[in-house]
Amino acid sequence: MLFNSLQFLLFFIVVTLTYFGLKWQGRWMLLLVASCYFYMVFRPAYILILFATIVIDYIAGIWIEKTPGKARKWLLIVSLVTNIGILAFFKYLGFFTENITWLFEQLHMPEVADRVFSIGNRLFVKVLRLFGETGVSSFKENMSILPVGLSFHTFQAMSYTIEVYRGNHKAERHFGIYALYVMFYPQLVAGPIERPQNVLWQFHKQFPFDAENVKAGLMQMAFGFFKKVVIADRLAMLVDYAYGNPSSHNGLTLLAATFFYTIQIYCDFSGYSDIAIGAARVMGFTLMENFRTPYIAQSISEFWRRWHISLSTWFRDYLYIPLGGNRKGEFRQYLNMLIVFLASGLWHGPNWTYVIWGGLNGFYQVLAVLLDKLLARLGFSSTPPRMVTSPANDTQTNRSPVRVVINVLTTFVLIMLTWVFFRARSVGDAFVILSRIATLSPSDPIDSPMNATEMWFSMALIVFLLIKEYFYLYIPTRNTFRFAVLFVLITFVTYLFGVFSSNQFIYFQF
Repeated sequence: MLFNSLQFLLFFIVVTLTYFGLKWQGRWMLLLVASCYFYMVFRPAYILILFATIVIDYIAGIWIEKTPGKARKWLLIVSLVTNIGILAFFKYLGFFTENITWLFEQLHMPEVADRVFSIGNRLFVKVLRLFGETGVSSFKENMSILPVGLSFHTFQAMSYTIEVYRGNHKAERHFGIYALYVMFYPQLVAGPIERPQNVLWQFHKQFPFDAENVKAGLMQMAFGFFKKVVIADRLAMLVDYAYGNPSSHNGLTLLAATFFYTIQIYCDFSGYSDIAIGAARVMGFTLMENFRTPYIAQSISEFWRRWHISLSTWFRDYLYIPLGGNRKGEFRQYLNMLIVFLASGLWHGPNWTYVIWGGLNGFYQVLAVLLDKLLARLGFSSTPPRMVTSPANDTQTNRSPVRVVINVLTTFVLIMLTWVFFRARSVGDAFVILSRIATLSPSDPIDSPMNATEMWFSMALIVFLLIKEYFYLYIPTRNTFRFAVLFVLITFVTYLFGVFSSNQFIYFQF
């Protein structure tokens, strides 16, 4: 079910009103049933995949807690292999099969290549037919039939068994509550990726109706919708047009489209997070912050402390630190950084464009650490590098305004260049886009499906967004009259200027 749909609006109203009319025993059951319905609107049969992993992880959590010695580790491995195996099959089987096939072809072993492809493709098609996907005949339909939000709820389920294994959280005995932890509809398909310490206890509590939470939640949802349908979906018109066939567009058009996409993906994903966090807050639940004004970051490291915080901290806690972090020497630190960002790129999708995107960000991180150390040796002030930490207190102070502007613009441009690979349909398209941007002529006209008025309006929206981000402008909600006026105003502006084409949120595909 898309957040930016009338169906979700009706769903949210009915579920929320019913929720406050029930006692605790009825509330968790309502939310679990509602979450199942929310997920099944996309593809009903795939609820079986979620149910299977929920059962396995629920049992594994209890056994891990009860079992002493090394057997606990094996139980954790079973849980992780199950989750990663399901994710790998549906999301990466085609990618790895095609690349292994290509490798055998390069080794002049066509018979082996054909056999590998045939076996992988046949297995893929047979399993999908068990879920009613009778029209699938090859890997090429992979992304269109991928279980929605698979990467998100897989990582959330994995965090539960890992935290139980580490002794940081008690195993959940209430099966329905654990199932709700994985299935909670606001953050089920695109996060935030929560930890059991933050969320599970909340499902055991009966939150009273709180007018302040309701107002704050509704306002956050309203602005999330504004970012999605007024800004992101409007900018998508030029982005989709230019990136759909980059070889037919000039460098200035592609540069404008890349700039627009940099803003689009932020508004799209942070807009989803705002709606998810706001919807949960209306009912009294607190979900973690997922974005914190990332485009005012003064370094790449700071950007990743502000962007998709739930995923960044997940990779920090469950991959970077277990690999050794920065505790095993400089070379291992750099290698660990690259591994984390390459894994993050692959997590986003089975395409080399995502891997290169992750690799570029990892290279930026390593380069930043090396540069920081070089400056320190030359006697300049430096800030100790960090992987991904708390988003609070990120901005470095005591810097001249000129230096701040230069740092912000440099970071923005570097990040913008990586988005080319994230958005391009192929590596070849990405290099076409970059080469044309590098050789653009300022005299070239921007070829756009948007007229001049729409282009200027889009730029005005971007300026408004960046000003709000830079000055941390928050929308007040405590005064009820002011809240009502602003809420109605944002809703009206969203309805008046929104692009209602039922565009799926970008991160739903992950």
